[in-house]
Amino acid sequence: MTAELVRGQNHPLSQSRLEIRISAGTPVVATAALGDENGRIHGVEWVAHPGAPTQPGLEVPRQAAADHRLAVDLDAMTDAVHRVSVLLALPAPGGPGPTRFGAVAAPFVAVTGLNGDEVASYTITGLESESAVVALELYRRQGAWKVRAVGQGYAGGLAELLTDQGLPEAVQLAGSINEAVARGLARSVQAPPPRPSDGDRSRQAAAPAVGPDQSGTAPQGAPGPVPPSYGGQPADGPGQGGPQPAYGAADVADPSATTGGGPVDYSHPRRQNSAPPSPPPTAPQSRPGQPAQPVAGDATGWSMEERLYNQVWGMFEDLARTTAAYRSAVDFAESRMDKELEQALSDPRSRIGGQGDAARETARARHAQLVGQAQEALDRDLAQLVAEAEVVEPALPPAFARWDNPAWHAYRVPMEIPMAVRLGDLRLPEADRIRIPMLLRLPLERGVWIDSGRTDSLDGSFTDSHDARRLAVETAVAHAARLLAVYPAGEFTVHVIDPAGSGAQALAPLIRTGVLAGPPAQGAAGVTDVLGRLTQRVDLVQMALRGGAPDALPPGFDTSQQLLIVNEFPHGFDDRAVNQLRYLADEGPSVGVHLMMVADREESSAYGPLLDPLWRALLRLTPVPDDHLADPWVGHAWTYEPPLVPPGSQILDQVLTQVAAARRAWNR
Repeated sequence: MTAELVRGQNHPLSQSRLEIRISAGTPVVATAALGDENGRIHGVEWVAHPGAPTQPGLEVPRQAAADHRLAVDLDAMTDAVHRVSVLLALPAPGGPGPTRFGAVAAPFVAVTGLNGDEVASYTITGLESESAVVALELYRRQGAWKVRAVGQGYAGGLAELLTDQGLPEAVQLAGSINEAVARGLARSVQAPPPRPSDGDRSRQAAAPAVGPDQSGTAPQGAPGPVPPSYGGQPADGPGQGGPQPAYGAADVADPSATTGGGPVDYSHPRRQNSAPPSPPPTAPQSRPGQPAQPVAGDATGWSMEERLYNQVWGMFEDLARTTAAYRSAVDFAESRMDKELEQALSDPRSRIGGQGDAARETARARHAQLVGQAQEALDRDLAQLVAEAEVVEPALPPAFARWDNPAWHAYRVPMEIPMAVRLGDLRLPEADRIRIPMLLRLPLERGVWIDSGRTDSLDGSFTDSHDARRLAVETAVAHAARLLAVYPAGEFTVHVIDPAGSGAQALAPLIRTGVLAGPPAQGAAGVTDVLGRLTQRVDLVQMALRGGAPDALPPGFDTSQQLLIVNEFPHGFDDRAVNQLRYLADEGPSVGVHLMMVADREESSAYGPLLDPLWRALLRLTPVPDDHLADPWVGHAWTYEPPLVPPGSQILDQVLTQVAAARRAWNR
């Protein structure tokens, strides 16, 4: 199974001969730098680049291209080499292409065996002004090789990147690379057509010429507003299809062989390529002067799931930015009115006759005009987003859909893990009609804390402590059920710690359908048993990975993702159990053990600052609407709404029953 890495995560490599496949959606320069045990590059001869594409055990392409394949033979590396860094850079400024990664699709990098099977992949999200990036690195540790997702960007391009890598001749080498790229630019694979401007929310179809970004993915934090690609691992695996660039002049077709004066085909005549992804749906032709009609899935990506994911992130970013523009305009109007009123009142002459009143009326009229213009622009943008939400929401797959979406009635246990899961909705006060799905990438990068503290709901209703605890456990059950539903049979296991049994009623759907690994653990003995087993599991997996022997785990070892739901913390926890819980929160996600805490932080205040790292390590969610989440662009306080099952609906039991049946069949 492919390891979908996030920034900083590593994965062992069991093969020495590898390919590194890159899909960027726009021509990029791919180079590789060799480093010693401290990561230092000793000289220009330690860098493989288009002007010097081969080094012992390493070969890179000779030209800029939207897709690349780098050949790596780790056994052929000299003993002095302990690190291989894969570097991507946009061609030197002055050309027709983009000058920063924030303006293109998020690059996707995959490490594969020679048979094409992916070992690990990484989508480089969150780039903005950077024009060069360290994508990933292969490094030697205790005699074994691993791959780590890096994603470190540099606004100063290759020169700044190579300088940071400790290369004295960084500026000269960067110039040599740019010259080599310029000489071979005519052989580069063309970039996909640009996406329409932000004002055109139609996201016109892109020509099916090149691979994805992440093929087209937006952040676990940044959306992907460009053609083919964004925010998530493509379901079909970017880099597995689409035209591949030629490595050198020997692979380039003879230009004289072309006829009719048409464009030269530089593809190798014997190179077989898999079919590129089908283009996204095209919006119906709109009338002149009218906005384009929205279409579900018209963002970029290599599958409908990825396109919808990218489209949701595009809507999220659009709503954040248009609201920021409105708030900025209103603030400016109020500041200008205050300044004009102050000037009018500071002049004694304005207090004689009607001059003062006229000045005040003029200032207020100008304020009303500016606010009206801002409101008009906001309403126009919101109308387009509302129309888009109305077509996107019904088209979402179960992993992205609300519990009241009809997609759940056609639910079947999936065969593959989706790229993300919906953990609620987000909205802003200026756009109360629009709910943006809150999608989190899988596997989860951090645990979840469902705050069961007493809360004043934003709708004005008061939630007492008893109701807050009940709602918090119900929210945890809805999250756990969704995670169980989106994973293939046998690949997700749920444990529950409920020391006093207070959550039995809310946990009933998980218990009666038989999807739990065992009955909820109760009492101090139950807490000790579950925490001990999961802590031991983390230790075993970490030791196996550090030793470069992931297959050396004990027979019958459960390799599925593990979720531990903890109710009523810290009741039933002694000091040792608290330390084990902190250990699972810190070390568990990297080896597939995740926490879901249902707790009131105030009840654990006796531990003082000891537990502060625990709460910071978890994503805080609430069982009632609460405005505590911020976006990565302008920092709006978004109102989070939990994904509760509609009252009276049986969909949760129906889905969990199918999950339990699939698990029983898988365990036979």
